[in-house]
Amino acid sequence: MKSLPRRILPAATAAVLIAALVYALMPRPVEVDLSSVDRGPLEVVVREDGKTRIKDRYVVASPLAGKLERIHLRSGDVVVADKALIAVIEPSDPDLLDARARAQAEAKVHAAKAQKSQVETQLQRARVNHDFAKVDLDRVGGGFAAKTLSHQELDVAEQKEQSAGIALREAEFAVQVADFEQEQASAVLLRAGSDVGDKEWRHEIFSPINGKVLRVFQESATVVSPGTKLVELGEPSDLEIEADVLSTYGVQILPGARVSIEHWGGVQPLHGRVRLVEPSGFTKVSSLGVEEQRVNVIIDFTDKPATRATLGDAFRVEARIVIWENPNVLRVHAGALFRTDKEWTVFVMENGRAEQRKVSIGQSNEDFAEVLGGLQEGESVIIFPTDRVRAGVKVKSRP
Repeated sequence: MKSLPRRILPAATAAVLIAALVYALMPRPVEVDLSSVDRGPLEVVVREDGKTRIKDRYVVASPLAGKLERIHLRSGDVVVADKALIAVIEPSDPDLLDARARAQAEAKVHAAKAQKSQVETQLQRARVNHDFAKVDLDRVGGGFAAKTLSHQELDVAEQKEQSAGIALREAEFAVQVADFEQEQASAVLLRAGSDVGDKEWRHEIFSPINGKVLRVFQESATVVSPGTKLVELGEPSDLEIEADVLSTYGVQILPGARVSIEHWGGVQPLHGRVRLVEPSGFTKVSSLGVEEQRVNVIIDFTDKPATRATLGDAFRVEARIVIWENPNVLRVHAGALFRTDKEWTVFVMENGRAEQRKVSIGQSNEDFAEVLGGLQEGESVIIFPTDRVRAGVKVKSRP
């Protein structure tokens, strides 16, 4: 009887070792990362670098030949239409007194008058369109408040009113410029018929617009010829964005598309709307040396100028253009998708095992994809599966 424990102990030890060996050889569940199929918003966006530019700028040029006095304006100086003196030109040789020069001066006056009549008509049309857009916005706003019209219809009406307002400001600017051009053309004609011996004759050029001096081309006193650039004027707060995108994306971007302006230097993103996708593209060589067909997208800011007071002309920004969006779609994590036989596939966790399943996918971005079929809300899918994950393999969620 005393030898019985000695017999049991080796047998028990052997049994424990065998059990440990069997346990060690048993396949262990693969640890995986899981994500639930859920409902939520989905946006498809195009991200591209862009640069700001002043919408309306004007280059003041010398309308006639003469001696230009020194220009004392500097970049950033504020100018007021018809009050701020831009430049003064004194008479030079009487080269404008011949018949040919006088005929040219008269032709310029007639052309300036015709241009002014045209832009005044455009201004009237812009005012009518803006008034109609404001009335339509009030109507849609009332319908939205009464819950008879959707938020999307309100967004469209707001976009139309903003676009009409921008067109009105552009037309007003065009009329100011046309007035200035007519005055300059008339001044040349006056010079052609004046007494060149009159040393008191001076041609003063005043600012055609309200704004700021962007650039001074000719600062020192010198002799200038007709068409010599003197200064460039504009309103720095009236900005737009020019972003060039691949032409394949350009056909998907529609006027009125929502835009988020990021990485512009401020803390919060700015907001904008696409005003125009230019109808003509161009070829651009990428940083990798590949020729690409691209097209410019013009974006208007919808925020107040005070929110971007430090943003100037030709500043770099990043435009995030929304080309498709839905506030409530069935979506799956993009990291769960992979290709098999040219079809999208995922691994679904079913009863502790990985089940391979083909799915139908709609719109997608870098984070999520729209599920059109093959998955149900609440199911758990494996994201970024390794080569250890195969159909039927036991899996468990990673801690």
